[in-house]
Amino acid sequence: MKQFISSNDVPSISTLINQALIYKSSPRKDELLGKNKRLGCLFLNPSMRTRLSTQVAAQQLGMECVVFNIGTEGWAMEFEDGAIMNGTTAEHVKDAAPILGKYFDVLAIRTFPSLKNKDADYSEHVIHQFIKYAGIPVLSLETATLHPLQSLTDLITIEEAMSANFTSKRKPKIVLTWAPHVKALPQCVANSFAQWINAWGEADFTIVHPQGYELSEEFTRGATISHNQEEALQHADFIYVKNWSSYNDYGNTPAYQGNWMLTLEKLKSTNQAKVMHCLPVRRNVELADEILDSEHSLVTQQAANRVWAAQAVIANLLEK
Repeated sequence: MKQFISSNDVPSISTLINQALIYKSSPRKDELLGKNKRLGCLFLNPSMRTRLSTQVAAQQLGMECVVFNIGTEGWAMEFEDGAIMNGTTAEHVKDAAPILGKYFDVLAIRTFPSLKNKDADYSEHVIHQFIKYAGIPVLSLETATLHPLQSLTDLITIEEAMSANFTSKRKPKIVLTWAPHVKALPQCVANSFAQWINAWGEADFTIVHPQGYELSEEFTRGATISHNQEEALQHADFIYVKNWSSYNDYGNTPAYQGNWMLTLEKLKSTNQAKVMHCLPVRRNVELADEILDSEHSLVTQQAANRVWAAQAVIANLLEK
Protein backbone atom coordinates (compact mmCIF):
# COMPACT_ATOMS: atom_id res chain seq x y z
CA MET A 1 0.00 0.00 0.00
CA LYS A 2 1.20 3.50 -0.84
CA GLN A 3 -1.38 5.13 1.44
CA PHE A 4 -4.35 4.10 3.56
CA ILE A 5 -7.48 6.24 3.36
CA SER A 6 -10.13 3.72 2.24
CA SER A 7 -10.73 0.06 1.35
CA ASN A 8 -9.72 0.96 -2.22
CA ASP A 9 -6.09 1.16 -1.07
CA VAL A 10 -6.04 -2.46 0.11
CA PRO A 11 -5.07 -5.16 -2.43
CA SER A 12 -6.59 -7.94 -0.29
CA ILE A 13 -8.81 -7.28 2.71
CA SER A 14 -8.67 -10.92 3.83
CA THR A 15 -4.86 -10.88 3.77
CA LEU A 16 -4.79 -7.69 5.84
CA ILE A 17 -7.22 -9.21 8.38
CA ASN A 18 -5.04 -12.30 8.68
CA GLN A 19 -1.92 -10.18 9.14
CA ALA A 20 -3.61 -8.28 11.96
CA LEU A 21 -4.58 -11.53 13.70
CA ILE A 22 -0.98 -12.77 13.40
CA TYR A 23 0.17 -9.60 15.15
CA LYS A 24 -2.41 -10.22 17.86
CA SER A 25 -0.86 -13.61 18.57
CA SER A 26 2.71 -12.28 18.26
CA PRO A 27 2.81 -8.50 18.81
CA ARG A 28 6.60 -8.07 18.61
CA LYS A 29 7.33 -10.34 15.65
CA ASP A 30 8.30 -7.39 13.44
CA GLU A 31 9.77 -5.06 16.04
CA LEU A 32 12.79 -4.38 13.80
CA LEU A 33 10.63 -3.34 10.83
CA GLY A 34 10.23 0.19 12.17
CA LYS A 35 13.66 0.58 13.72
CA ASN A 36 15.02 4.11 13.22
CA LYS A 37 11.71 5.19 11.65
CA ARG A 38 9.14 7.72 12.86
CA LEU A 39 5.36 7.93 12.68
CA GLY A 40 3.93 11.43 12.86
CA CYS A 41 0.35 11.61 14.15
CA LEU A 42 -1.39 14.86 13.27
CA PHE A 43 -4.74 15.54 14.95
CA LEU A 44 -7.11 18.21 13.71
CA ASN A 45 -9.75 16.95 16.16
CA PRO A 46 -9.62 14.96 19.43
CA SER A 47 -9.14 11.23 19.77
CA MET A 48 -8.64 8.56 22.43
CA ARG A 49 -8.77 4.98 21.06
CA THR A 50 -7.47 5.91 17.61
CA ARG A 51 -4.56 7.86 19.02
CA LEU A 52 -3.52 5.39 21.72
CA SER A 53 -3.94 2.24 19.63
CA THR A 54 -1.91 3.74 16.78
CA GLN A 55 0.89 4.72 19.17
CA VAL A 56 0.98 1.23 20.68
CA ALA A 57 0.98 -0.36 17.22
CA ALA A 58 3.87 1.82 16.04
CA GLN A 59 5.91 1.08 19.16
CA GLN A 60 5.42 -2.68 18.71
CA LEU A 61 6.91 -2.30 15.22
CA GLY A 62 9.91 -0.50 16.72
CA MET A 63 8.90 2.98 15.55
CA GLU A 64 9.09 6.26 17.40
CA CYS A 65 5.70 7.98 17.43
CA VAL A 66 5.27 11.76 17.67
CA VAL A 67 1.81 13.24 18.30
CA PHE A 68 0.87 16.82 17.41
CA ASN A 69 -2.53 18.46 17.98
CA ILE A 70 -2.90 21.19 15.37
CA GLY A 71 -5.96 22.79 16.96
CA THR A 72 -4.30 23.50 20.31
CA GLU A 73 -0.56 23.37 19.61
CA GLY A 74 -0.04 24.69 16.08
CA TRP A 75 -0.86 27.49 13.71
CA ALA A 76 -4.23 27.64 12.01
CA MET A 77 -3.67 25.96 8.65
CA GLU A 78 -4.72 26.94 5.15
CA PHE A 79 -5.55 24.20 2.62
CA GLU A 80 -6.71 26.13 -0.46
CA ASP A 81 -4.20 26.53 -3.29
CA GLY A 82 -3.79 30.15 -4.33
CA ALA A 83 -5.29 31.46 -1.09
CA ILE A 84 -4.59 35.06 -0.08
CA MET A 85 -3.71 34.47 3.57
CA ASN A 86 -4.83 37.75 5.08
CA GLY A 87 -7.25 36.14 7.55
CA THR A 88 -6.98 33.74 10.48
CA THR A 89 -4.82 31.05 8.84
CA ALA A 90 -1.09 31.41 9.42
CA GLU A 91 0.49 28.40 7.69
CA HIS A 92 -0.21 26.77 4.34
CA VAL A 93 -0.26 23.00 3.90
CA LYS A 94 2.10 23.48 0.92
CA ASP A 95 4.73 24.71 3.36
CA ALA A 96 3.96 22.44 6.32
CA ALA A 97 3.43 19.06 4.63
CA PRO A 98 6.82 18.82 2.84
CA ILE A 99 8.59 19.54 6.13
CA LEU A 100 6.58 16.82 7.88
CA GLY A 101 7.64 14.56 5.04
CA LYS A 102 11.25 15.20 6.05
CA TYR A 103 10.61 14.60 9.76
CA PHE A 104 8.66 11.35 9.42
CA ASP A 105 8.53 8.12 7.45
CA VAL A 106 4.74 7.76 7.70
CA LEU A 107 2.25 10.56 8.38
CA ALA A 108 -1.06 9.71 10.12
CA ILE A 109 -3.81 12.35 10.01
CA ARG A 110 -7.19 12.73 11.70
CA THR A 111 -9.64 15.27 10.30
CA PHE A 112 -13.35 15.91 10.85
CA PRO A 113 -16.26 17.20 8.76
CA SER A 114 -17.87 20.60 9.16
CA LEU A 115 -21.33 19.03 8.62
CA LYS A 116 -22.20 22.32 6.90
CA ASN A 117 -20.84 21.98 3.37
CA LYS A 118 -21.37 18.49 1.91
CA ASP A 119 -19.33 19.11 -1.23
CA ALA A 120 -16.36 20.37 0.76
CA ASP A 121 -16.51 17.54 3.29
CA TYR A 122 -16.95 14.80 0.69
CA SER A 123 -14.08 16.10 -1.45
CA GLU A 124 -11.70 15.05 1.40
CA HIS A 125 -9.62 18.06 0.44
CA VAL A 126 -7.60 18.20 3.66
CA ILE A 127 -6.12 14.70 3.60
CA HIS A 128 -5.62 14.84 -0.17
CA GLN A 129 -3.56 18.02 0.24
CA PHE A 130 -1.29 16.23 2.71
CA ILE A 131 -0.98 13.29 0.30
CA LYS A 132 -0.16 15.74 -2.50
CA TYR A 133 2.56 17.65 -0.66
CA ALA A 134 4.04 15.39 2.06
CA GLY A 135 5.86 12.96 -0.22
CA ILE A 136 5.54 10.04 2.23
CA PRO A 137 2.81 7.44 2.91
CA VAL A 138 -0.30 8.95 4.54
CA LEU A 139 -2.48 6.98 6.94
CA SER A 140 -6.03 8.08 7.74
CA LEU A 141 -6.96 8.16 11.41
CA GLU A 142 -10.46 9.26 10.31
CA THR A 143 -11.59 11.81 7.77
CA ALA A 144 -14.78 13.69 6.93
CA THR A 145 -16.32 10.70 5.16
CA LEU A 146 -14.43 7.53 6.21
CA HIS A 147 -12.77 5.80 9.16
CA PRO A 148 -10.82 2.93 7.56
CA LEU A 149 -8.86 1.80 10.63
CA GLN A 150 -12.13 1.41 12.52
CA SER A 151 -13.66 -0.58 9.66
CA LEU A 152 -10.66 -2.89 9.39
CA THR A 153 -10.95 -3.41 13.15
CA ASP A 154 -14.62 -4.27 12.75
CA LEU A 155 -13.85 -6.94 10.16
CA ILE A 156 -11.08 -8.39 12.34
CA THR A 157 -13.58 -8.66 15.20
CA ILE A 158 -16.24 -10.27 12.99
CA GLU A 159 -13.69 -12.76 11.66
CA GLU A 160 -12.67 -13.69 15.21
CA ALA A 161 -16.27 -14.13 16.33
CA MET A 162 -17.09 -16.24 13.29
CA SER A 163 -14.12 -18.51 13.94
CA ALA A 164 -15.27 -18.99 17.53
CA ASN A 165 -19.01 -19.39 16.96
CA PHE A 166 -19.76 -20.43 13.37
CA THR A 167 -19.88 -24.13 12.55
CA SER A 168 -20.80 -23.73 8.88
CA LYS A 169 -19.29 -21.80 5.99
CA ARG A 170 -22.44 -19.74 5.34
CA LYS A 171 -22.19 -16.00 4.98
CA PRO A 172 -23.12 -14.13 8.18
CA LYS A 173 -26.00 -11.69 8.19
CA ILE A 174 -24.63 -8.32 9.25
CA VAL A 175 -26.96 -5.41 10.04
CA LEU A 176 -25.86 -1.79 10.38
CA THR A 177 -28.60 -0.06 12.35
CA TRP A 178 -29.04 3.65 12.95
CA ALA A 179 -29.36 4.69 16.60
CA PRO A 180 -30.55 7.84 18.34
CA HIS A 181 -28.11 10.43 19.66
CA VAL A 182 -28.20 13.79 21.43
CA LYS A 183 -26.47 15.64 18.60
CA ALA A 184 -25.74 15.42 14.88
CA LEU A 185 -22.83 13.10 14.07
CA PRO A 186 -21.01 12.61 10.75
CA GLN A 187 -21.58 9.68 8.42
CA CYS A 188 -17.92 8.59 8.32
CA VAL A 189 -18.09 5.43 10.49
CA ALA A 190 -21.29 4.23 8.81
CA ASN A 191 -19.95 5.06 5.32
CA SER A 192 -16.72 3.28 6.04
CA PHE A 193 -18.30 0.17 7.56
CA ALA A 194 -20.59 -0.15 4.53
CA GLN A 195 -17.70 0.33 2.11
CA TRP A 196 -15.53 -2.30 3.78
CA ILE A 197 -18.30 -4.90 4.24
CA ASN A 198 -19.29 -4.54 0.59
CA ALA A 199 -15.66 -4.74 -0.56
CA TRP A 200 -15.07 -7.78 1.66
CA GLY A 201 -17.97 -9.52 -0.04
CA GLU A 202 -18.35 -12.26 2.59
CA ALA A 203 -21.63 -11.19 4.21
CA ASP A 204 -25.36 -10.77 3.71
CA PHE A 205 -25.43 -7.05 4.50
CA THR A 206 -28.39 -4.86 5.48
CA ILE A 207 -28.49 -1.19 6.47
CA VAL A 208 -31.56 -0.02 8.40
CA HIS A 209 -32.42 3.55 9.37
CA PRO A 210 -35.38 5.95 9.55
CA GLN A 211 -36.54 7.78 6.44
CA GLY A 212 -34.28 10.78 5.84
CA TYR A 213 -31.08 9.13 7.09
CA GLU A 214 -30.00 7.56 3.80
CA LEU A 215 -26.24 7.36 3.29
CA SER A 216 -24.41 8.09 0.05
CA GLU A 217 -24.90 5.33 -2.52
CA GLU A 218 -21.18 5.59 -3.23
CA PHE A 219 -20.64 3.58 -0.03
CA THR A 220 -23.85 1.58 0.38
CA ARG A 221 -24.17 0.16 -3.13
CA GLY A 222 -24.52 -3.61 -2.77
CA ALA A 223 -26.26 -3.53 0.62
CA THR A 224 -29.96 -4.12 1.27
CA ILE A 225 -31.54 -0.89 2.53
CA SER A 226 -34.46 -1.02 4.98
CA HIS A 227 -36.49 1.37 7.10
CA ASN A 228 -38.00 -1.37 9.29
CA GLN A 229 -35.66 -2.25 12.13
CA GLU A 230 -37.73 -5.19 13.38
CA GLU A 231 -37.67 -6.89 9.98
CA ALA A 232 -34.01 -6.05 9.32
CA LEU A 233 -32.83 -7.61 12.57
CA GLN A 234 -34.44 -10.99 11.93
CA HIS A 235 -31.83 -13.78 11.81
CA ALA A 236 -28.97 -11.30 12.18
CA ASP A 237 -25.60 -12.68 13.30
CA PHE A 238 -23.91 -9.30 13.87
CA ILE A 239 -25.49 -5.92 14.59
CA TYR A 240 -23.43 -2.75 14.25
CA VAL A 241 -25.04 0.16 16.10
CA LYS A 242 -24.19 3.71 15.03
CA ASN A 243 -25.77 7.13 14.81
CA TRP A 244 -25.29 9.44 11.84
CA SER A 245 -26.87 12.65 10.59
CA SER A 246 -28.59 13.08 7.25
CA TYR A 247 -26.56 12.97 4.05
CA ASN A 248 -29.23 14.42 1.74
CA ASP A 249 -30.36 17.09 4.25
CA TYR A 250 -26.72 17.44 5.08
CA GLY A 251 -25.73 17.47 8.75
CA ASN A 252 -29.30 17.74 10.00
CA THR A 253 -31.32 15.29 12.10
CA PRO A 254 -34.79 14.78 10.59
CA ALA A 255 -37.64 13.77 12.89
CA TYR A 256 -38.26 10.03 13.08
CA GLN A 257 -40.85 7.71 14.54
CA GLY A 258 -40.44 4.70 16.81
CA ASN A 259 -37.88 3.52 19.33
CA TRP A 260 -34.57 2.84 17.55
CA MET A 261 -32.41 2.10 20.60
CA LEU A 262 -31.27 -1.53 20.55
CA THR A 263 -32.48 -3.65 23.48
CA LEU A 264 -32.38 -7.33 24.47
CA GLU A 265 -36.02 -7.66 23.47
CA LYS A 266 -35.09 -6.74 19.90
CA LEU A 267 -32.43 -9.46 19.82
CA LYS A 268 -34.96 -12.26 20.27
CA SER A 269 -35.51 -12.59 16.51
CA THR A 270 -31.76 -12.74 15.77
CA ASN A 271 -29.30 -15.63 15.75
CA GLN A 272 -28.12 -14.66 19.24
CA ALA A 273 -26.52 -11.73 17.48
CA LYS A 274 -23.27 -10.19 18.57
CA VAL A 275 -23.49 -6.42 18.95
CA MET A 276 -20.82 -3.91 17.92
CA HIS A 277 -20.24 -0.18 18.39
CA CYS A 278 -17.15 1.92 17.63
CA LEU A 279 -17.23 3.88 20.95
CA PRO A 280 -17.72 6.24 22.62
CA VAL A 281 -21.32 5.15 23.17
CA ARG A 282 -24.19 7.05 24.79
CA ARG A 283 -25.52 4.37 27.14
CA ASN A 284 -29.29 4.00 27.21
CA VAL A 285 -29.60 6.37 24.26
CA GLU A 286 -27.86 4.48 21.45
CA LEU A 287 -27.53 1.15 23.23
CA ALA A 288 -29.10 -0.24 26.40
CA ASP A 289 -26.94 -1.19 29.37
CA GLU A 290 -28.48 -4.66 29.24
CA ILE A 291 -26.78 -5.25 25.88
CA LEU A 292 -23.48 -3.49 26.51
CA ASP A 293 -22.98 -5.44 29.73
CA SER A 294 -24.10 -8.78 28.29
CA GLU A 295 -22.44 -11.65 26.43
CA HIS A 296 -23.90 -10.24 23.22
CA SER A 297 -21.49 -7.29 23.30
CA LEU A 298 -18.26 -7.34 21.30
CA VAL A 299 -17.56 -3.69 22.07
CA THR A 300 -14.53 -4.19 24.33
CA GLN A 301 -12.97 -6.83 22.07
CA GLN A 302 -13.65 -4.57 19.10
CA ALA A 303 -11.90 -1.58 20.70
CA ALA A 304 -8.92 -3.70 21.77
CA ASN A 305 -8.49 -4.89 18.19
CA ARG A 306 -7.75 -1.33 17.10
CA VAL A 307 -4.08 -2.00 17.91
CA TRP A 308 -3.79 -4.94 15.50
CA ALA A 309 -5.56 -3.14 12.68
CA ALA A 310 -3.18 -0.20 12.99
CA GLN A 311 -0.14 -2.46 13.27
CA ALA A 312 -1.01 -4.38 10.10
CA VAL A 313 -1.57 -1.17 8.14
CA ILE A 314 1.59 0.57 9.37
CA ALA A 315 3.65 -2.54 8.59
CA ASN A 316 2.33 -2.55 5.02
CA LEU A 317 3.14 1.13 4.58
CA LEU A 318 6.67 0.61 5.96
CA GLU A 319 7.29 -2.25 3.56
CA LYS A 320 6.64 0.17 0.69
